Amino acid sequence: MSVKIRLQRHGKKGKPFYWVVAADARSKRDGKYLEKIGTYNPNTNPATIDLNIDSAVQWLHNGAQPTDTARAILSYTGALLKHHLDGGIRKGALTQEQADAKLATWLESKTGTVDAKKDGLSKVQADAKAKAFKAEQDVNAKRIATAAQAEADAIAAAAPAPEVEAEEAPAAEETNEETQA
Repeated sequence: MSVKIRLQRHGKKGKPFYWVVAADARSKRDGKYLEKIGTYNPNTNPATIDLNIDSAVQWLHNGAQPTDTARAILSYTGALLKHHLDGGIRKGALTQEQADAKLATWLESKTGTVDAKKDGLSKVQADAKAKAFKAEQDVNAKRIATAAQAEADAIAAAAPAPEVEAEEAPAAEETNEETQA
């Protein structure tokens, strides 16, 4: 029986969520599997990967072949490196302590790059929110200024109108007096 490490799709339409599983190569994509190794969520940025590295390495030792995407996930998490280092231990090229030290340094550097990406993304989001807030404040300030100007214009238009009528009224009285005399 040929075993593959592959992705099994879950989630809804347009929002995929995957399980990383070890399955018989002849089984359906979302069908029966031998063991669930982890999960992969590409909807987040960066993608969320939760993988049992020891289980994945054990399946690799037993001859399981990962698909292309599963290989990328295993490489990203360090499972392929651990499998490679275990091969070096079996051949006698490395000791267990040396392999563990190499894996630990690699994991630290990988964690640093992932954290840097998360920080960069959060900074970009914060900058975008600040820009949007500033633009909203500017629009509100313009709207308030326009409303105040319109109100002032309305008051100015309403105030001179009674004064003009008051001036016309005495003129009308004078013309009435002249016609009566």
